[in-house]
Amino acid sequence: MTVVEFETEEFCDLVGTKLSPEEVEAKVSMMGAAPEGLQGTRQRFDINPNRADWLSIEGLVRSFRGVLGLETGLPSYPVIPGSVRFVVDESVKGVRPFGIGAIVRDVDLTERSLKSLIELQENLHLTHGRRRRKVAIGIHDADAVTPPFAYKAVPPESVRFTPLGLAGTMDLGEILARHEKGREFGHLVADKPRFPVITDAKGVVLSFPPIINGITTQLTPSTRNLFVDVTGTDEEAVEVGLNVMCTALADRGARIESVEVVAAEGSRRTPDLEPRRYTLDVLAANELAGLSLPGAAMAECLEKMRHEAEPDGGVIRVRTPRFRSDIMNAVDLVEDVAIGFGYERVPMTLPRLQTSGSATRTSEFSDGLRTVLVGYGYQEVMSLTVAPPEEPYESPSRTTIINPVTVENSRIRSSLLPSLLALFALNKHHDLPQRIFEIGEVVRAVKNVRLVAGASLHARASFTEGKSLVQGLMRDVGKPFEIEPAEDPNFIDGRCASVRIAGAVAGIFGEMHPRVVAGYGLGHPIVAFELAVPALL
Repeated sequence: MTVVEFETEEFCDLVGTKLSPEEVEAKVSMMGAAPEGLQGTRQRFDINPNRADWLSIEGLVRSFRGVLGLETGLPSYPVIPGSVRFVVDESVKGVRPFGIGAIVRDVDLTERSLKSLIELQENLHLTHGRRRRKVAIGIHDADAVTPPFAYKAVPPESVRFTPLGLAGTMDLGEILARHEKGREFGHLVADKPRFPVITDAKGVVLSFPPIINGITTQLTPSTRNLFVDVTGTDEEAVEVGLNVMCTALADRGARIESVEVVAAEGSRRTPDLEPRRYTLDVLAANELAGLSLPGAAMAECLEKMRHEAEPDGGVIRVRTPRFRSDIMNAVDLVEDVAIGFGYERVPMTLPRLQTSGSATRTSEFSDGLRTVLVGYGYQEVMSLTVAPPEEPYESPSRTTIINPVTVENSRIRSSLLPSLLALFALNKHHDLPQRIFEIGEVVRAVKNVRLVAGASLHARASFTEGKSLVQGLMRDVGKPFEIEPAEDPNFIDGRCASVRIAGAVAGIFGEMHPRVVAGYGLGHPIVAFELAVPALL
């Protein structure tokens, strides 16, 4: 989730009607954005990542006016054919293969509108762009450079320019090593033999995507015409990023001018704001939404959600704005019907099927384990199920997320112990001893497995302490077991043992290896255990 902030006064000015903060919060909440409360005179809302068009005040206002009935139907964004060309060289195919652009004219960069523009750019980078890995956006003063523009990949040392935030020139490799943004996002291109750049007809560098823009095209209060470039690794995501940026600027009175994108596959004009077409079955939509609306009333709900909708017998012909990346099929339109109708007006009914729930045997047993461990002086914690790509603790298996939200959390955890050690690192300023445990799911061999793990950090933590704890735990659950020596790179040789139940290994315990302890920035011994809950049942 991404938080979008705005002044209530500015929001009401753009909507065109006077509303209290409470009224704004109530209506925006019913649209599907979670309120985060007021901070001074600013309102805050959590936006779902699928609503890229809501990542700025302009997008929220656009939808809000529709819900209020002030402006319904498909928003109109004329795109004027322009003469600027954006040439995408084949050399970028192995780096960041997709690049498009647009010219936006007659921009009025007030303090508020500039702040909103930069916030939208960064919000898109963070969520829609997966921290610039999938999409990166550059915004430039178009009057400071000379078209046509070229997007190409070059050797790192072959291009020098002055990046934003610095006074001197650097080559691309130096930017990765010395610039703040280079150090933050350099991993996105560092392993490539060539780095992407955008230049003008005179060789002036506009941007080093996805890292940093050049100082030549820096925006100022006098900037009136913009060149917006969007590059990335996903063509559809790149298109949506450009559409959202251009329509947000147009909502503040700017004019959109198309750019001819020339690539090896051919040429085309961007942005493409031609609406998408869908057909919605009235009967099926009513069934899903729990409503009984006639076609005309359902079309009116869709119009309030800024679609164009025409009833046609038992179906509705719908044209959807191109910036609505969340609309993938007719089911998504049913959600908009419910929002347009008003969730608070949906009739309340009893479920057709009456069911009753109860705790599973595993859950009840886990509650018992919690009680036992709390009795031993351990404090329960709960950590994320995702994990960073590399950790000092060597996990037994690795399940990588193909499309992670952040690079920092790109794996599914296969052990609970790294999370416990990371929590020790976060709390090392607190007094010792520290003893924590967690009961949770991990993924091993493409299967969910519930584990119980605990760790104790203090100056006298030892193998004997760990053995006593495990023996006591096994006694309390009433399970016959055997302890035998084990080898594990995360534990000290000779101070590690496995627990066998019915002949099978159920877990491990021992004293953590100094390499692992130091890897988490800790300076005291740690004893830890990890057991499979199903084996203890």
